[in-house]
Amino acid sequence: MTSRDLSRRMFLGTVGTVGAAFAVHESGLLAAGQAATAGASSSPAVEKDVIFGKGGDVDLKLDVYRPAVASKGTAIIHYHGGGFARGSKDGLAGAVGPLGALGYVNIAAQYRLAGAARWPAQIHDVKAAIRWTRSNASSLGIDPERIVIAGYSAGGHLALFAAGTQNMSEFEGSNGTPGVSTSLAGCLAFYAVTGGGWSGFRTNFPMPAGANEDAWRAATPATYARNFPPTILHHGLADTTVPPSSSNGFLSVLQAANIPSELHTLSGVPHAFLNHSELVELTAQLSDSFLERTVLHPKTYPPFGGGGAPG
Repeated sequence: MTSRDLSRRMFLGTVGTVGAAFAVHESGLLAAGQAATAGASSSPAVEKDVIFGKGGDVDLKLDVYRPAVASKGTAIIHYHGGGFARGSKDGLAGAVGPLGALGYVNIAAQYRLAGAARWPAQIHDVKAAIRWTRSNASSLGIDPERIVIAGYSAGGHLALFAAGTQNMSEFEGSNGTPGVSTSLAGCLAFYAVTGGGWSGFRTNFPMPAGANEDAWRAATPATYARNFPPTILHHGLADTTVPPSSSNGFLSVLQAANIPSELHTLSGVPHAFLNHSELVELTAQLSDSFLERTVLHPKTYPPFGGGGAPG
């Protein structure tokens, strides 16, 4: 598919349920993962099931995808969706392939699901993977100050939350190299659960029983907007699982906090669109452009000076 064909499929802009169907959409990533990766121009070397910490009595594991092309010295840590109750890091193989072909080290990390542990265990697991990545920056061939986080649907909530709570002691936990910084250089969020924008948030999120409104607010990424690194959001306009307004509203929050941010919406595209290889390629290119402009080689653009052809 040519870039012109891809551009016809995409409509850029910002826009202004669900329950059981949520996990069904997300589980498709597992089936599509290897097929999408096989289509990438360069296949990454994969190191599977590296232990990075413990969640209770369970070893937490991650997969490292090293690029087959020259590395950008940047790692992206990915978190799967599944309504906080299902899904696996193994379903992310298709998401990381095109980013690896662009030179990123990609890490697909495990977190405890709702049936295994209640909040804040999930964000403790996310922070542990960030700490492991920073602690192993040399062997990964990355700059420890160039760690980016990415999340898909429910995993998007975790990515956004980690981006907003860097080094906040109440969310750090102690599993996996405690005391190491959890600072992030950027965030990628795909059809992310941002809170109340998804009608299943209050029923599916692993909040401990009896939580009050303050606890729910404290578990919402927008509460910490002023702390975010540069953040890019992707959302399908035909998403009936997590409505596009979830990302649209979050973009407004980030821009109000003066965070470098942008939202790309795709016309006719549903939830969990990373099942479609051409959209994986497209969003990888958009994410790469954003990271190049805001994180790797920051630049500004002069305003349009007006004028026109002389009369």
